[in-house]
Amino acid sequence: MVSVPPAAQLQAESLRSSLHGRGQRLTPQRQRVLALFERLGEGSHLSAEEVHQRLLKAEERVSLATVYRTLRLLSSMELLCELELPEGGRRFELASDEAHRDHHHLVCVRCGHTEEFESVPVLQAGEQAAEHHGFRLLNCVLNVRALCPDCAAKEATSLSQ
Repeated sequence: MVSVPPAAQLQAESLRSSLHGRGQRLTPQRQRVLALFERLGEGSHLSAEEVHQRLLKAEERVSLATVYRTLRLLSSMELLCELELPEGGRRFELASDEAHRDHHHLVCVRCGHTEEFESVPVLQAGEQAAEHHGFRLLNCVLNVRALCPDCAAKEATSLSQ
């Protein structure tokens, strides 16, 4: 018999009760998707296709349609955060704790590679803008569109030829 670590049992029970409160079940597929993000930890940004491929490589059978539905559900439950890219793509990451909530993203417009960064001046600018317009700031997220070093080098190479 395989023993399940106490933290995994607690997480599964918490997820089970959250799903039950929404009239949903804790399926093995939902557990697999969330467990993948927990293994990767904060700062990993995956598309639905990447989640699907990683699960297949780990020999965990789940359809791409199920991955999409599960990602939407886990995002609506605030267990995952969804990063919507201007190019139409979506990436998902494990929801952060309160201390790491206001982080920002550098996103490569070619390959989708995403890096996180934190910036006090960005947070201050968000707070000032919200206050100036009478808003109450909930969170402050900046997505910077750029070319990653690999894509920039490829572009430079193709321009020089």
